[in-house]
Amino acid sequence: MAVRFVVKWRWPIVAVWLAIMVAGGIASLRLNALLVNRFDTPGTESDRARAVLAQRFGDQADGQYLVIFHGAARGKRAQLVAATRVAAETVPSGHAGPLLQLRPDVFYATITSTLSLSRAKSATPRLLELLRRRSPVPVFLSGQAAIQHDLDPIFQRDLRRGELEIAVPAALLVLLAVLGISLITVLPLIFAGASIAGTLGLVFIAAHVFSIATYVTSLVELIGLALAVDYSLLVVYRFREELDRETDEVVALERTMRSAGRAVLFSGLTVAIGLALLLFIPVPLVRSLGFGGFLIPLVSLAASVTLLPALLSIFGRKGAARVPGIRLRGPQRISWRRLAFSIMRRPRSYLACATVLLVVLAAPSLLLHLTPGSAKGVPRSPQAIQGFDLLSRSLGPGALWPTQIVVESTPSASVRTATARLTANLRSDPEVERVTPPLADSSGAVEEVVVIGRHEYGDAAAQSFVRRLRRTLIPASGFPAGARVLVGGGPAQGVDFLRRSYAYFPWLVLAVLLLTYVLLLRAFRSLILPLKAVALNVLSVAASYGVLVLFFRFGLGRDLFGLYQFGQIEGWIPIFLFAILFGLSMDYEVFLVSRMREAWDAGASNMEAVAEGLERTGRIVTAAALIMVAAFSGFVTGHIAGLQEFGIGLAAAILFDATVIRCLLVPALMATIGRYNWWLPANVARIVRVEPSAASPQEAVIPARDHLRLDLPHRIERDAGDDQDRRTA
Repeated sequence: MAVRFVVKWRWPIVAVWLAIMVAGGIASLRLNALLVNRFDTPGTESDRARAVLAQRFGDQADGQYLVIFHGAARGKRAQLVAATRVAAETVPSGHAGPLLQLRPDVFYATITSTLSLSRAKSATPRLLELLRRRSPVPVFLSGQAAIQHDLDPIFQRDLRRGELEIAVPAALLVLLAVLGISLITVLPLIFAGASIAGTLGLVFIAAHVFSIATYVTSLVELIGLALAVDYSLLVVYRFREELDRETDEVVALERTMRSAGRAVLFSGLTVAIGLALLLFIPVPLVRSLGFGGFLIPLVSLAASVTLLPALLSIFGRKGAARVPGIRLRGPQRISWRRLAFSIMRRPRSYLACATVLLVVLAAPSLLLHLTPGSAKGVPRSPQAIQGFDLLSRSLGPGALWPTQIVVESTPSASVRTATARLTANLRSDPEVERVTPPLADSSGAVEEVVVIGRHEYGDAAAQSFVRRLRRTLIPASGFPAGARVLVGGGPAQGVDFLRRSYAYFPWLVLAVLLLTYVLLLRAFRSLILPLKAVALNVLSVAASYGVLVLFFRFGLGRDLFGLYQFGQIEGWIPIFLFAILFGLSMDYEVFLVSRMREAWDAGASNMEAVAEGLERTGRIVTAAALIMVAAFSGFVTGHIAGLQEFGIGLAAAILFDATVIRCLLVPALMATIGRYNWWLPANVARIVRVEPSAASPQEAVIPARDHLRLDLPHRIERDAGDDQDRRTA
């Protein structure tokens, strides 16, 4: 009934989605200025320290700029001060700090304001132009806002190159190889454009309400392309099969949506469940990434039940027909049949080899070390980065993100003694470069001690120092009971970011595993298959972590792909990889096992059902994986370390998942388990409200359909012989 409703109103539905595409496209052009990367963690010790510093000392890190002058400035100091002061007057509540000389040719000052991070980013060009007009020596404008402003164009160029030069051409080639030359080949790209534009439009609205990370646009566009092509490819391919058996196009469309459409529905829900875990991690950066990621499968599902059948109805039989004389023939199908038969004959051998390979790839994940971030993993050409590097060479890496210790108490001799003891212990610490004398606010009730470390805020040594400061140095200083001592600043924020993120992550992963199991229990009507799917997906994610360690910690991809080499992986990467991969990998699982389930319900044996599913969907899964790998490779070609790590992790995992796991390990494991793959006892079936499933094809509840051909070994031999006869002729 729903399909006939869509067919009846197909043109209005297409018109609505066209309007969504136009509105979303316009919104996406204005979205970049609203996006910022924030690594604060509300409710943590470092966040409380930040709030106290902002209230008592006017410390506004979001709206702060660093002005760096580089050149001989003898007799020009007054001009440098005047240029900084005039620039500060152009921003709300702007204040220019004192001009400090670091070397004979390096001076710097700060400009503070009440601007939010996104507005401070937008104001960067105006301030830089004003400074350059008034400064007698070369000048750089750096700081968090300026750095994000200068990196945004590089980020966008990398993304566009990955999409336009890699992902879209690869998608077209794969679609032509699978669907042949026909009008319907463009349908997946139309579907992708609609779902991506709709999601970006929603992100644009949300960016006016709360902070959205810069990475969200690339996430939506590349994952949107991958999902849209996956879903539409599966449905289009099935629609063609149904047209071969049914003269009525509407009936063929109804059968398509009941089978492939149902698989898409469960697949989209598993992707959404995987990404939903990010929404429950109380870290703004992770939540904003999760928000964009969670929207894209939901919008794709909405398009799959409205736009997709509407377009299939419009294209019809003529649009789905291949151009005569160019159609690819038998050998491609025969190769999948032969693979299926080979696995059915030696399932334990395939199972052992595939498992060993994945375990070997996953083993390096035990050496995974995390960092909240690093300024080393970005191009050095932008002026904000050049200014940052100049300051880093003059002050040391730790001076740009110092540790800030806040002491709140009633002024007393015991507090002063404890503070003095703490500063003395800090000066003797091997990680400390220097310590500033305590600075009190106007009331004297709050003091700030700034500690400049020897390493950048994300380095392991800087993180270790923060933990040592909190656990050992501060307690040993003997502060009285009424005093509150908070550790903030860049290194502390990084430690709190990782601690907060990974405190919730294991529990949310467990919740996702359980929810996914229940969802697949309904989809597959089996106790064993959902458990197998969850276990293999975890193994796939572990293998992607291992690949990250091999490529970035041990430098495997440095010479091969020009990747960065670091001892640590950015902290948001493993969390987001799990959420994305767990959802996307289920695409292939649902596509593959759903087709096997159909064959089993039709009366096939376990061997026949597994082989039938692999034969029918192996080509689709491989094609979809190639498109995904190409899409995620767009990240690898970029110049930002975090995106390279993200791209390598996704591309490697999808490649292994679609080949080693879905095409080898899954059928081999199912062939080994045997008929108990399909067992769902009646008492469990009642709980999840589905039909029970017996562990025997003769007891299947759905009668066999005559269009399922289950004599697989005979067909392999017959088709191979026919192919040999054609080559001989």
